[in-house]
Amino acid sequence: MYLRVTLCQLSIVWEDIPANLYRIKKLIDDHDDRGDLIILPETFTTGFTMAAERFSETMKDHTVTWMREMASVWQATLIGSIIIRHGKKYYNRLIIMPADGSLQYYDKRHLFRMSGEHQHFSSGAGKLIFSVNGWNIYPLICYDLRFPIWSRNRNNYDVLIYIANWPETRQEVWKSLLKARAIENYCYVIGINRTGTDGQGIRYSGESMVFDFKGQTLVNMGNKSDYIYTIDLDFNELMEFRKKFPVFLDADDFSII
Repeated sequence: MYLRVTLCQLSIVWEDIPANLYRIKKLIDDHDDRGDLIILPETFTTGFTMAAERFSETMKDHTVTWMREMASVWQATLIGSIIIRHGKKYYNRLIIMPADGSLQYYDKRHLFRMSGEHQHFSSGAGKLIFSVNGWNIYPLICYDLRFPIWSRNRNNYDVLIYIANWPETRQEVWKSLLKARAIENYCYVIGINRTGTDGQGIRYSGESMVFDFKGQTLVNMGNKSDYIYTIDLDFNELMEFRKKFPVFLDADDFSII
C-alpha cells in the first residue's frame, strides 16, 4: 500500500492572497503527476506576516472555498495553513481539505515569539490526526518542530508533516530536527518549506525534505522555487520495520497538561 504525496515548495508573494492562489493553481494544474495528498507551506496565501487583522479570513471566506474547489478538481486531500479570524482571535490554522469537502483543521500550538507571533495570534490546544487511504497522518506547523513531546508518536500515526516558513539562517537546524523526528517517532517525516525573500527581508532556502523511519533522506528539494515533486511512500516497508524494531513497546508514557 502506497501513499502518493505531492510536495509544493513555493516562493510566496508577500501579503498577496489572490496572486498566491493564482500561482498555486497554475503550478498544480500543470503538474501531471499529482498525488493523493497535496501539501502547501505555512501561511501559503500571505507569507509569515504579523498583520493578522488585515489579512485574516473566516472559514467561510475565499481561501477555504478555493481549497474546497481545488481539492475536488484535483481529487486529492489539500493541506496548508492560512490566517483565520474567529471572533476577536486570530489563528495560524492548518486546513485539511479532502476531495469531498469535509474539512478538519489544526491551530498552531507553539507561536514563534522571536517574531512576535504570540502577540498577534492565539495558540491552539488540540492535536489532529487525519487519514488518507488508510494512512494516519499528523500535521504540525513550523516552530512545533522544536518540541518533540508535542510530536511524539504513540503508535497512532504513520506520517508526520511539518509545514513551515523556516529561514535560511537556520536551515541546518531544520534538517537536523526533521531527521531526528523521523528516527524517534519511527515514521515518515515530511517537511515543506518556502523559498524566496519575504516583505521583512528574511530569506528562505526551501530544502523541503522527506525522511523515512530510519532517518534516511528520500527527497531534498534544494532551493528550487515554485517546485513540485511527487513521491510514493511505502506502508509495507514501514510496517516491516516496526515489526522488526518495535521501540514503541518500550516508550515512556506521559501526559501534556
